[in-house]
Amino acid sequence: MSNTRKTAKKASATDRMRVARAQAERSERIRRRVVVGGASAAVLALAAGVAFAVGGSSGSGSSAANGPLVVPANASGTDGTVVTYGKADAPHTLDVYEDFRCPFCEQLETTTGTAIQQLADDGTYKVQYHLATFLDNNLGGKGSRTALAAAGAALNEGVDKFKAFHDVLYANQPDERSDAFGDVNHVLDLAGQVPGLKTDAFVKAVQDGTYAPWAANVNEEFNKSDVTGTPTVKLDGRKLDVLSNGKAVSPEQFTAMVKQVTG
Repeated sequence: MSNTRKTAKKASATDRMRVARAQAERSERIRRRVVVGGASAAVLALAAGVAFAVGGSSGSGSSAANGPLVVPANASGTDGTVVTYGKADAPHTLDVYEDFRCPFCEQLETTTGTAIQQLADDGTYKVQYHLATFLDNNLGGKGSRTALAAAGAALNEGVDKFKAFHDVLYANQPDERSDAFGDVNHVLDLAGQVPGLKTDAFVKAVQDGTYAPWAANVNEEFNKSDVTGTPTVKLDGRKLDVLSNGKAVSPEQFTAMVKQVTG
């Protein structure tokens, strides 16, 4: 074999090793932030075997992220980075950590969400939502940021409007490989499912990205926590195992967990 052919084969092998190493590192980054409980194998397979597509978007709900900080009315927590749902004097606190693009968060909300809300409505606890946008970095796009900024606009209209919009987003969550939430017009269409939400002020805030800087602050506060994956749920600081083998627990199982902690 000529030296030229040997050199070409060596270069080709080196390129293949470089690509394989890059894919492995990318999969590990996704696993560290997205994988929760027994779902790791599924996510790793997804990360290794499927090209993550970034869909086109219309408008830019996150383009104003470096603009002036506007904190929505009804925000709570450190620098207004937490959304609290339920009675302020509830004896217990349920902390919920989520990303709007997270498929496991979608499982939790669409399977167990009614029980989570019912216990808050009953006064068992108040819910504190800590929201993140890390999946935009891991998967590409701006869907998490755009959805969170729009949720800020909903919060400005009222906590009840935020909660309803939050639920609509999870009920209509696209595949995480898509960036459909990055399309402002799509997000506004979904907002139409919440009665009374699409006021002129809300629409303008979403289109202008008014709460994009706030969304960035919310994500920064999330990053300061000890949470390494979503969803994470804590009741009075005690972590609840809301996923089992990559599947959300049933409403009955969740209620039993809460009763065990609250007595």
